[in-house]
Amino acid sequence: MATVTRENIGTLHDKITVKLTKEDYMPSFEKSLKQYAKQANVPGFRKGMVPSGMVRKMYGQSIFGEEIFRSASKQLEEYLINEKLNIFAQPLALPLNESFKLDMNNPADANFDFEIGLKPDFEITPLANNAKLTAYKIEVSDKMLSDETDRIRRRYGKVEDKEAIDSKEDILYATYEACDEAGNIFADSTKVEDTVLMERLPEALVEKLMGKKAEDSIVFKPSEIATGEALSTFIKEALKQEVTAADNYFKLTITKVGLLQVRDLDAELYAQVFPNDDIKDEATFTEKLKGELSKEYDRIGKERLQNEMYELLVHGTQIELPVTFLKRWMKEGQEKPRSEAEVEKEFPSFDHQLRWTLISDKLILDNGIQVTKENVLDELKGRVLSYFGMKAGEEAEETAPWLDSYMQKVMKDEKTMEETYRRMMFDKLFQWLETKFDVKEQSINEEEFFKLANAHDMHHHH
Repeated sequence: MATVTRENIGTLHDKITVKLTKEDYMPSFEKSLKQYAKQANVPGFRKGMVPSGMVRKMYGQSIFGEEIFRSASKQLEEYLINEKLNIFAQPLALPLNESFKLDMNNPADANFDFEIGLKPDFEITPLANNAKLTAYKIEVSDKMLSDETDRIRRRYGKVEDKEAIDSKEDILYATYEACDEAGNIFADSTKVEDTVLMERLPEALVEKLMGKKAEDSIVFKPSEIATGEALSTFIKEALKQEVTAADNYFKLTITKVGLLQVRDLDAELYAQVFPNDDIKDEATFTEKLKGELSKEYDRIGKERLQNEMYELLVHGTQIELPVTFLKRWMKEGQEKPRSEAEVEKEFPSFDHQLRWTLISDKLILDNGIQVTKENVLDELKGRVLSYFGMKAGEEAEETAPWLDSYMQKVMKDEKTMEETYRRMMFDKLFQWLETKFDVKEQSINEEEFFKLANAHDMHHHH
C-alpha cells in the first residue's frame, strides 16, 4: 500500500516522498495495456486483434512508465487535498535515484520525491498602523490650458507645401539611405522614410538643411551632427538603426517641405474636438477643455495614490517566501526553461509582484470584495454607449438596437471580459483601501507633482 511522507527542507519548502509498492500500480498497468491493445494500429493486424504479447513487447515499457508516474501523482494529489496544503504553483519532481530502474518485467517498490513551496500566513500591518498618505490634486493652470489649446490647434491644423526650408517650424519629409562618403547608395541599403518637425532634428543637421528644397540631398555622418542622447535618439527614430551606425554615412533626400497652418479657434474646430457638445464660443470651449484636463490629471493623481498604497502594502508587509523553490520553479517549472542568470535577473520583479498578489488576494477574500458578471457587462455597455455620446438606460436600448447583439459578442470575448473584471476588481479594492488609510488631499501644480519622489523608492526596504 502506498505511503506519503513529508519533511521540511527550507523556509516554507518541503519535500514529499511517495512510496509505491507494485500492488499500487501493476493493476492499472495491466488494465491500460489491455485498453491499448484494443485501440492499437499495427500493420498486418485488424484493430483490436493485435496479440497482447506483441503489444506488451512494443509498447509495454512506455505504458509502464506512464502508469507508475500517474500512480505517484495521484497519491501526491490526494495527499495535498487531504492535508489542505496551500502551495505555490505545482509540485516539482526531484530526479529519481540513479540506481532505480523502471522495468515492467521486474516490478518493484518505488520512491518518488517532490518539492513544494508553501504559501505563508501573514498580517497586513500597514492597514493596522493607519498610515498617512497624500492624494494630490493637480491644479489646471492658465499655462496648461494655453499649451493644450495650442496643441489642439496644431493637431487639427493643415500642412501646406513650401518651396524651401527656412524655419524650425517647417515640416521635413525625407528619406534616408546608407551610402559611402561620396553619396553612392549601397546596393543592400533600405530606404527609410521619415516626417519630422525641423526643431526636433539635431541643430547641426538643421543648419545643413536650411535653404534646401524638394529633391535636394545631403550626405552626413550621424556622429558629426549630434552627440550623447540626441545622437542615440536620432539614429533610432529617424534612421531606424542601432547606435553602432553612428560613424556610417547616410544620404538624406528631401521629398517635400511643409508648413503647419494652425487652426483658428472657431465653431468648426470646437465641433471636431468635442462632437457631442454644442460649443459656440471660446469661453465655453476653454471651460470644457479645463474640465477634460482636470479629469485627466485627477486620473494621474489617483494612479499615484494607488501606486503609493500598492508600494506601502508590498514593502510594509512582512512575508516569508520559499525563495529556493520559487527560483527552481522559475527555472524549470514553466513552458520555457530559464537559465540561472535569467532567473536571478527576473526574480526581484517576480518577488515584488508575487507579494502584491498574496496581499491583494487576502484583502479581497477577507473583506468580501466582489465584481459580478453583470457588473462587468454594465461597465462594457457603458463604455460603448459613451463612445457614441450616449448614456445607459431605456433610451439607449431604443436608439441603439444593435447593442444586444454587440453585447452577446462581448460576452464570448474571454480576454476582454477578464481584463475588465480585473480592472474593476482592483478599482474596488483601492476604493476600499482609501477608507483604511489616513488620506489627506493636497493641491499641487503640475511641475511640483512630476518632481515628487517615486513611490517605489519611498517605500522600498524589503
